[in-house]
Amino acid sequence: MAEQRAPLQTWYGIDIGGTKIELVACDAALTVHHRQRVATPAHDYAAFVAAIGQLVDDADAALGTRAVAVGLGLPGVRDRNSGRQLSANVPALSGRTVGHDLQARLQRPLALGNDLQCFALSEAHDGAAAGYPSMFGAILGTGAGGGYCLDGRLVAGNNGIAGEWGHWSLPATLQLRHDLPLLDCGCGLRGCLERYVSGSGLAMIHERQGGLACDATAVVERAQAGDPIALQALAIHRDLLGYSFASLILALDPHVIVLGGGLSKLEQLYRTLPAAIEPYLFNGVRVPPILPPAFGDAGGARGAALLARQHHPAH
Repeated sequence: MAEQRAPLQTWYGIDIGGTKIELVACDAALTVHHRQRVATPAHDYAAFVAAIGQLVDDADAALGTRAVAVGLGLPGVRDRNSGRQLSANVPALSGRTVGHDLQARLQRPLALGNDLQCFALSEAHDGAAAGYPSMFGAILGTGAGGGYCLDGRLVAGNNGIAGEWGHWSLPATLQLRHDLPLLDCGCGLRGCLERYVSGSGLAMIHERQGGLACDATAVVERAQAGDPIALQALAIHRDLLGYSFASLILALDPHVIVLGGGLSKLEQLYRTLPAAIEPYLFNGVRVPPILPPAFGDAGGARGAALLARQHHPAH
């Protein structure tokens, strides 16, 4: 009689973004056995819950088994007391008890994380930060945020917001040096770093210098063509990034920093950032390696699956 194989054990990771939701089904070695993407119903909560449920049902059907657990990389922050979500990118989630509602729909163990923290966790495992005792994954995209990992495990913090460096304040000295406005942030604070160092922040700086580029990509293209206004905007942006990353190093002292988000594709960042960081560090503090991501925009779902595996190991 032929020996029967044990059913495949998988963990689902779901990365939720402003425009798309991606599910991956990974085994214990993080090999992907199933992947599916759908558009995010950003303004319809019932449709959002239904979309997640359908993705999980489709994966169960495709694999012929149920996942051990499901990891969710949610945008924004979750109140630890009420369980309610605050999300600027997916407004339908704000004020909702997303974890409770998805638990009721999926009927299996869940591990909830932040989408940016899931990116960091993925890069810490066989990614750009593999082999380093500690790492920080810094996202530079529409906003700015990240996650911190020690020995391959995510450090979420008391409120689950460890890594939210984008909501540190821009110091008055830099605001005055570069003649920058004090901008309101979607988090409710003013002067948050992400308003200045994100891709949209770079476009804002360019406009303040008298430029007309509509986004960060256009600013970079103009700078590469020698446009002096774009070059000045990049210099200001680089100085702000230098301060921001020096603050990260002084606070967390990671062995490596891995960049993510749209600006991580700018090759010059990896050449110019160390020199921009050094003036904001005291003598004897070294800038860690700053590396591009190994998994690109696929890392969030992979990290969510890994989070599920760490919180809910195999039976």
